[in-house]
Amino acid sequence: MSVHAEPVPGAGRADGGHVEVAGEQELREILGEPMDRAITKERATLHPHHVAWIERSPFCLIATSDAEGRCDVSPKGDPPGFVKVLDERTLAIPERPGNRRADGYLNMLANPRIGLIFFVPGREDTLRVNGTVRILRDAPFFDLMEVKGHRPQLALLVGTEEIFFHCAKAFKRSRLWKHEEWPDPAELPSVARLSKDIAAPETDLAELERYYGPEYEKKLYGY
Repeated sequence: MSVHAEPVPGAGRADGGHVEVAGEQELREILGEPMDRAITKERATLHPHHVAWIERSPFCLIATSDAEGRCDVSPKGDPPGFVKVLDERTLAIPERPGNRRADGYLNMLANPRIGLIFFVPGREDTLRVNGTVRILRDAPFFDLMEVKGHRPQLALLVGTEEIFFHCAKAFKRSRLWKHEEWPDPAELPSVARLSKDIAAPETDLAELERYYGPEYEKKLYGY
């Protein structure tokens, strides 16, 4: 059943054992109303605590959608503070070399809205930022984003609209930072094996292992 199916009145719809929530009223009957502080914590401008968090974050997720609602979530990572706070309502995020698919960027051109989640290792809460976005090919602040001699090709200019800290329950349930409970990475196929089996079956595995080996680290900031 498509998750985009039209809602119907009443208690929902059953298709093959799936019962769909029919609308906001039914959703609230199931989940209840948010606590007051879940509403009052939201701001449009950056508080000093938000700025401190962003300055210590080495990793964020960027959510976008195109004009038809097709979604994408992309990870971004760099040394802590790679996202620059330009003023109380503006962030700048550098682009680094990647796979050149540009899924998120194409979405932004069609629908200039963005959602961000900032992580700080070891912290179980996160910072969420929603707002508008523009793609810049140059600006004076690009010089502040240089890493290992490489200036970014592009940057995102984010205008904040909704900013709030998200509670730690998901991290506590998943025990994400409990490294002693992490699965053995060797239980999953290597990046080279994944690439061969899914994307490049005609490429020799040894060649892929070389590509994703030590040389891969040298391409993090320049092709």
